Amino acid sequence: MKLSVYILMVCLLISTACDSDFPNPNAPTNEEVLTSAEGLVRLVVGAQHRYTIGGTSGLYTSISAAGLTTNELRVINAGNAQIAALANGGDNVAPNNTVVTNLWTNLNLLRFIGESLVENQDVIVDIDRSNAVQIFGHLYQAYAIGTMAQFWEEVVLETKEEAEFVTRDQGLQRAITLLDQAADLLESSPIPSSITAQVGGNIDMENALKALSARYNLMLGNNAEALAKAEEVDLTSVSQFLFNEISPNPVFRSSLITNNVYDVNPDFGLTGALVPDPADERIDFYLTPNGENGKGFFLSDGSPIPLYLPAEMTLIKAEVHARENRLTEAVEELDNILTKTAADDPLGVGANLPGYSGPDTQEAILLEIYRNRAIELYMTGLKLEDSRRFDRPGPNDTNAERNRNYYPYPVTERDSNPNTPDNPPV
Repeated sequence: MKLSVYILMVCLLISTACDSDFPNPNAPTNEEVLTSAEGLVRLVVGAQHRYTIGGTSGLYTSISAAGLTTNELRVINAGNAQIAALANGGDNVAPNNTVVTNLWTNLNLLRFIGESLVENQDVIVDIDRSNAVQIFGHLYQAYAIGTMAQFWEEVVLETKEEAEFVTRDQGLQRAITLLDQAADLLESSPIPSSITAQVGGNIDMENALKALSARYNLMLGNNAEALAKAEEVDLTSVSQFLFNEISPNPVFRSSLITNNVYDVNPDFGLTGALVPDPADERIDFYLTPNGENGKGFFLSDGSPIPLYLPAEMTLIKAEVHARENRLTEAVEELDNILTKTAADDPLGVGANLPGYSGPDTQEAILLEIYRNRAIELYMTGLKLEDSRRFDRPGPNDTNAERNRNYYPYPVTERDSNPNTPDNPPV
């Protein structure tokens, strides 16, 4: 893996395009970015902007790729070949697919920026500000690695020539470790208001670190750890990526409003026993368009997108209890999702249904938990991971619910790194 520090840092922090042949005398140099407190704080801000803005961003591609691979989304114009390839799945998803390549590139860039923040924080004299920069650095690395592990069998943990790959399980464990390190720093040194004033208060760091740790521990099968972290999260807390008309919500602006790329599938793409109850009020929230064809968390240019949904923690608790055969506790948590109204939820997502009345078996309760994850966490990029973890029908199965298991490694990575693993068959 070869990332140019100079080019990437400058492109990240300036508003002008990086493909210009003309030098920008106002652009920060790499030295200015990494050797000053102000430069590092600007890098914290720039990282969020770079990861979330535009139709090639990591946020857009993670939501789009997972949605197209798991039938959450439908392609409107098959002439958009790269998007259509993801919807078709299988061998149609080539190593040069631009959506997959952009996802890989943006996640590795976010991870690299996190590394740079941690490695250079010692230039900041004030210990609280220095720790705050480290906390963001750990968060970015963990989020990037954890997301990579949802789409690829092996991931990269560091930026260097011919970087080694590790298994996705090793990647998830590294993400958890980084989140724990950030949490320890935060406990000893809360983020100063002077930093929040510059980077924004859109992320409730304490709860975000716990929520992501719960997510990644669940993916690893660390049930006790996942449950413990999920129980610590304040379910009234919200962490979001923010947008406006200048830096618009990427899914709304790049896809939904155009009516020419992709759109939602009826019934969340669910079929058979998984089809939602017609009375489920989440249908209106996620699938019913407004006047601009916006839906869910993608209603307008200014709609914020959650880093995680608080209800994900409730569903994690339900799943862990069910997998540990504590069925009464599992149903209690599941009922918290089914009976929740929009007014009860900090993000306005509510089913407003009766409680669970199905069979009192582990298999049936887990199926209902999966259905509610598919609905409650719609278009969050988590569906591909969930489909595998719940052992839903895969690409070679009858009535497949996903068209791939993992993605191929981008040709750009293979061309520069001989350690790139073989591509998975599907």
